[in-house]
Amino acid sequence: MTSAPPMPVREDVAPARVRDELRRRADGVTAEAVVFPAHGVPLAGVLYRPEDADGPLPGVVVTGTWTSVREQMADRYAARLAARGHTTLAFDHTGYGASGGALRDYESPALKARDIGDAVGYLAGRTDVVDPQRIGALGVCASAGYTVSNAVADPRVRALALVAPWLHDARIVADTYGGAEGVAMRMAAGARARSHFEATGEVTYVPAVGAGDPLTAMPFDVDFYQNPRRGAVRAWPNRFAVMAWPGWLTYDPIALAPQVRQPVLLVHSESAAIPQGAHRFAVSVDGTIDQYWGEGSQFDFYDSSAHVDRAVSLAGAHLAEHLT
Repeated sequence: MTSAPPMPVREDVAPARVRDELRRRADGVTAEAVVFPAHGVPLAGVLYRPEDADGPLPGVVVTGTWTSVREQMADRYAARLAARGHTTLAFDHTGYGASGGALRDYESPALKARDIGDAVGYLAGRTDVVDPQRIGALGVCASAGYTVSNAVADPRVRALALVAPWLHDARIVADTYGGAEGVAMRMAAGARARSHFEATGEVTYVPAVGAGDPLTAMPFDVDFYQNPRRGAVRAWPNRFAVMAWPGWLTYDPIALAPQVRQPVLLVHSESAAIPQGAHRFAVSVDGTIDQYWGEGSQFDFYDSSAHVDRAVSLAGAHLAEHLT
């Protein structure tokens, strides 16, 4: 484990990395670097649109996996969804990547759900490029849960697409993290790290991915995150604040399913991460839910062209149908 002091909020941190973003891409999509406020913190993102778009389009907030920055998968989904006729927004959450926030790389489901709400608000205010009455959200992996958390209290969001969703409850948490003993170990380590932070201002970090330390968020080797040709991008520091464990382990997006009123698309694979969580969520949704169960590992849904294109095709059709 390592400790580091919290980074100060820098009002220039967001524009610094995104200002050279290409406005016109080879895929028929334009990209506009944007910065928008989230409870006093500047969040950095990119707004994607079809190159030939004329006037407001349906808007979609796109977010990726836990610990991630937008370049790892959110940009990919946002750009391809934009090519299908939407204005899309991919962004870095508070404390991640190019966005502001004093506490860096702290995985907070509540904070990330709040950020999604702020991103929805930004889209709703961009009436030059977005129809505020037609806004949806797409979440990949853990952000599927965060997307749901925001949506149950946010009537501005009219449709949801959940791709390879990581949706857990207490039973799945125990099964995933070594039973009651493994969960208790992480909870205790998180409480110690929180006390240390409150006493010293120092954040205790472990790697987000990698074998060796049991407190690592994903304590095994993962090619996607460790391969520079895939998800090991320069903007991603591969670290996880230990004090985030309690908030993550007690988070239960499955319990929110009965409150979902928006039409939902769920795209997953039985070979991907915790499909049982997606099944439990789906049967608890009272409203409309369409499901597509295909092939592939969890990480295929992050950057495999075949898997991403299939998910985007399904999501694009779902959002086009319900954002009318």
